[in-house]
Amino acid sequence: MADSFGPMRAEDAGGGVVGMGPEAGSPRKEPIRVLVVDDHALFRRGLEIVLAAEEDIQVVGEAGDGAEAVDKAADLLPDIVLMDVRMPKRGGIEACTSIKEVAPSAKIIMLTISDEEADLYDAIKAGATGYLLKEISTDEVATAIRAVADGQSQISPSMASKLLTEFKSMIQRTDERRLVPAPRLTDRELEVLKLVATGMNNRDIAKELFISENTVKNHVRNILEKLQLHSRMEAVVYAMREKILEIR
Repeated sequence: MADSFGPMRAEDAGGGVVGMGPEAGSPRKEPIRVLVVDDHALFRRGLEIVLAAEEDIQVVGEAGDGAEAVDKAADLLPDIVLMDVRMPKRGGIEACTSIKEVAPSAKIIMLTISDEEADLYDAIKAGATGYLLKEISTDEVATAIRAVADGQSQISPSMASKLLTEFKSMIQRTDERRLVPAPRLTDRELEVLKLVATGMNNRDIAKELFISENTVKNHVRNILEKLQLHSRMEAVVYAMREKILEIR
């Protein structure tokens, strides 16, 4: 198996994967359980071989389309679902919502060749915690799995750039520049959301607001529940759309 899924583009060289969220915690007692979903059997097998070399990651199952992925997720309850976007019968984005219903604790990473902005936005909206292009190296796949399992959001650099460009365009399309308080959020929750949207992890937010890290975690959980969001990445999108944070 080659050491990457495809060549890195010049714009991504040395860029790795952009992450947002808390830093990795203490070593795990149990391996991260991964469900691999892709309509190409050879690609699934390649991922299994690569991830089998990682002591802290265990591939517990595989699926060839979104419909099968939902059934397998309900049965296996994986920690991470590594899933392609475009597949026959049922695509990965459509399957995201159903997987979150049958396996609420599972975190979904889209691993795809699609660099379409629409797919990225739809994946985030559906509850995906990561969006990686298949051009990344195999080492980065394992690293991304660990990061997402630890609560971070992961996104390929070129796609992160497209997100920021879109956020800027959204802000520029309106003359309104005042901050709009998020509905149903307390002042403290709004403060935390602004810092989450800048990419700060829980530890740094705690230091910034002079509160404990556990308090920050509770605020983040409450924010996501109140706004009916699935991940910190989606919270960033929400903050930009509602002009809670401006990108200059």
